[in-house]
Amino acid sequence: MTNTPFITSLLLGLAAFILFNAVFSVRFFQGLGGYLLSQIDTIAEHLGRYNTKRYVDRMKRERLVRSKENIYAKYNRLVEGLILDFNMPFTLESFTSMLCICFAIVALIVILFLKSITLSVLITISIFIGLITFFVMQSRAIQAERLENIMDAEDVICPLARDGVLVAIKRVMENDEYISPNLRPYFQQFIDNCENNGYSFKQAITLLNRQLGPKFDNFTKKAIVFEYNERKGMADIFLDIVDENAVLREINMKKERIFRKMNRDFMLKTAIIILFFLFALTVKDFREFMLYTTAGKMINTVMISVICLSFARSQMLQGNVGVGGDRK
Repeated sequence: MTNTPFITSLLLGLAAFILFNAVFSVRFFQGLGGYLLSQIDTIAEHLGRYNTKRYVDRMKRERLVRSKENIYAKYNRLVEGLILDFNMPFTLESFTSMLCICFAIVALIVILFLKSITLSVLITISIFIGLITFFVMQSRAIQAERLENIMDAEDVICPLARDGVLVAIKRVMENDEYISPNLRPYFQQFIDNCENNGYSFKQAITLLNRQLGPKFDNFTKKAIVFEYNERKGMADIFLDIVDENAVLREINMKKERIFRKMNRDFMLKTAIIILFFLFALTVKDFREFMLYTTAGKMINTVMISVICLSFARSQMLQGNVGVGGDRK
């Protein structure tokens, strides 16, 4: 009740301000908004130039010096893999800048709730580890699908390779159902390179191998040998790839079932913990302790960190097992 005059005065003043702007066509916030947008645009432009410079310097450095296997190299490989798998319009440098900006924003928001910089930073780090891990899990699913598409293409091409690898690929490309739409541009480019762009067969198949990844290494080696050293009965070497693909599919199916069960169990246990915590918050004393005391906030921080780090650990173990034909 004591704040009623203050609130009433504030509302009357706001109404008068809006009325003044409407009657006299004053655009008080228009100039401010334009200024803020121009400043944001300037900052984004400077950041873009800075990231471009870093990208060019990194490309030059990688051509001259082989990078050491450290945490930075692992981070770079992880991010570049995510950018490639999700087809994101970023470079490594721009993705890192965006990640840092998002990290700072989330940390500031968490600070408003926890009133503690240390706990907020710990929670934000854990949250971002969990988010990156989730995207890595999705990336692994994309890689598995791509691997399956490559094996499907090999299974169709290999039996026809006795007439020549180029002829077999052209014959398979005539039907849209045999090769995945995601892979068709690479095979079409291979055909164009051989027939129209002046590439030798070895150059064209090597480029196709780089585009499709390590899973295509075996086919590429055999295709080069067959193209330049063809002898009677040599075409049967391609049939070994079909047998290998059948074994690889069976292995991947078994691992997929195990991983799916692991992820389902983890999600179920996490959901039970969260639901129990939310239910416990209905008790007043528990709610006040967990949300408004330093010890309670610390316990919450530990809980969130343990869940996110456990999820990351689980996915890391699955990633170490991997699937056949992973990127090098």
